[in-house]
Amino acid sequence: MKRVSRSRAGNVTVLLLLLFFGVFMFFPFFYAVLQAFKPMNEIFQYPPKFYIVHPTLENFMSISQLVDNLWVPFGRYVVNTLLVSVVGTALHVLLASMAAFPLAKYPFPGSRVFFEIVVLALMFNGSVTQIPQYVVMAGMGVIDSYLALLLPPLAGATGLFLMKQFMSSIPDAMLEAAQIDGAGRMCTWWRVVMPNVKAAWLTILIFAFQTYWNGAGSGYIYTESLKPLTTILNQIATAGVARAGTGAAVTVLLMLPPVMIFVFSQSRIVETMAHSGIK
Repeated sequence: MKRVSRSRAGNVTVLLLLLFFGVFMFFPFFYAVLQAFKPMNEIFQYPPKFYIVHPTLENFMSISQLVDNLWVPFGRYVVNTLLVSVVGTALHVLLASMAAFPLAKYPFPGSRVFFEIVVLALMFNGSVTQIPQYVVMAGMGVIDSYLALLLPPLAGATGLFLMKQFMSSIPDAMLEAAQIDGAGRMCTWWRVVMPNVKAAWLTILIFAFQTYWNGAGSGYIYTESLKPLTTILNQIATAGVARAGTGAAVTVLLMLPPVMIFVFSQSRIVETMAHSGIK
């Protein structure tokens, strides 16, 4: 059989293109980190320089000084964000996988229409649904509570779509073997299906955590002690030109947790996207 491969020139061209796009995508992150360590006179220097002449930690120290003067202890905002992020992420993974299991393996009347609605929901931006979400949550009486931060991302369609696509590829013979061994539907879902779609739920975990971590909830939360970390840090960062350096430091701090989780799980994300057909 003839082996099909690119020429050396083709390999070099592909490598250069990947390197170019890699640098292009890494540049915003690099620039944000650069700005966080610049003194004020270098931040507004024109033309801007993509290096630091006099690096400083003053921007990060100013965050510490500002949070010391808050009405609510800074630790309260951290606890709010961690609580919502961890609980919301776990619930999102569980609910998405439990809903996808019957769609993928146990079709019911209307299941095809239901899945088409899920696919259609992928086209809607989150800002489009903010007003309907507010109306629904106000009717439920959950405004100004932790549920106002937890519920909106749970309705996201991406997790359900990914889990359904992965679960559809699991052989039916595997599920039948589990049933013959005496496993019920829930046992089959937890002990057979979930281990075989690990790449999918790890990807959902990353996306859900990022959504909850960056969620400000400013339209649903009015009690200061319930506000998440993102809200208070953004208020500090957007207080004027004098806090431009502090704003850059805030941006870096907010980026770190999602970026670190992504770095450790990037291979799973690539595998999931290739399998599910999401670009």
